[in-house]
Amino acid sequence: MVAFKVLTLGLIVSQAYATFTLQKPSNAHLQGLPTSASPSWPAASHQLDLLHEAALRVANHTIGQDSVSHNRGTCTAKNLRVRRDWRAFSAPDKKAFIKSVRCLQQLPARTPKHVAPGARTRYDDFLATHINQTQQIHYTGTFLAWHRYFIFEFEQALRSECHYTGDYPYWVWGADAGGMEKSEVFDGSNTSMSGNGAYIPNQKHVKLLLGKYAPIDLPPGTGGGCVTSGPFKDYKVNMGPAALSLPGGNVSTSKNPLAYNPRCLKRSLTTELLQRYANYTSTVRLITENDNVWNFEMAMQGIPGSGSIGVHGGGHYSMGGDPGRDVYTSPGDPAFWHHHGMIDRVWWIWQNLDRKHRLHDISGTGTFMNNPPSPNTTLDTVIDIGHANGGPIAMRELMSTTDGPFCYVYI
Repeated sequence: MVAFKVLTLGLIVSQAYATFTLQKPSNAHLQGLPTSASPSWPAASHQLDLLHEAALRVANHTIGQDSVSHNRGTCTAKNLRVRRDWRAFSAPDKKAFIKSVRCLQQLPARTPKHVAPGARTRYDDFLATHINQTQQIHYTGTFLAWHRYFIFEFEQALRSECHYTGDYPYWVWGADAGGMEKSEVFDGSNTSMSGNGAYIPNQKHVKLLLGKYAPIDLPPGTGGGCVTSGPFKDYKVNMGPAALSLPGGNVSTSKNPLAYNPRCLKRSLTTELLQRYANYTSTVRLITENDNVWNFEMAMQGIPGSGSIGVHGGGHYSMGGDPGRDVYTSPGDPAFWHHHGMIDRVWWIWQNLDRKHRLHDISGTGTFMNNPPSPNTTLDTVIDIGHANGGPIAMRELMSTTDGPFCYVYI
């Protein structure tokens, strides 16, 4: 595990000033598909469906053809798993997934106390790893593949330790841009990932600091307090905060974010952030307007100085509260796994629309905005998610969802 050093997102970025520009794509990804995003959300939703369908055709056609791994099982049509929109899950399927997540929250932790004294559960093993490695897995060359492996190993823990047999879910951000409180992910029903936090009136806006750049003003949302409904209303977040953005512009940190600090899950659902950053148009724009992985991953995370937090930040901060507004402890919110399912889905679409050039496209270094300076990430770079699950693995084995340890597509 990497030694932890508390830094806010703003402090990290402030030490890595740079001007970032996006390059225009050189050509259309595939003939007949959208090459630019419609400003109409319904039209952009249809465009996203078309891009997804094309990506799925390519992925299905190339199953078993990547062959970069020689020591793992072969992915075939017979053992292929699918990942699907949470809205497509039946009520029993949703309950089964929720039950398995709650199961991990009740099993004992594997992380040694000297690594994360606050880890009490198997779920906390994943949270501790993310806290420990945040500075090596955001705005780095490993961002996309690390999180692909992270959520895959979470899925494996659900299956092997909690007997889950269903599909892995993703959250379509744009579908909830009309109101998160009505979302099947956040409506507070017994088939949701729990609802909003208790309403706190007169909250000030959140000021997201990004170094020398002007703060990004984020509305406070419609909750703010402890989650009061749904399957996770009694769940405790056991570690953090590390860099929690608060209404009014302050940031809450702990002397040791890995220490035991049990507290309720808080949310403040903020639909406006989906409308700004993670609507259907912005999702399609991300896929169609970035022709190399550097541009793609930077636009996804939000280019410093652009005023955007990207679809990645839009999804996280739309949950609000604690730990939703903390880049380090964000997996403490059980909806993290749905959000990063969608992040991986968008990358999967983008890769499959030009597999020849994009499947193994990699760019960036091993540290947050290259601070401190570090070597470039390559396909031979090895990542390790510590005591969460799995083992050390080279980046080259994480680039295809139908090779290496993986065998799944999105539907």
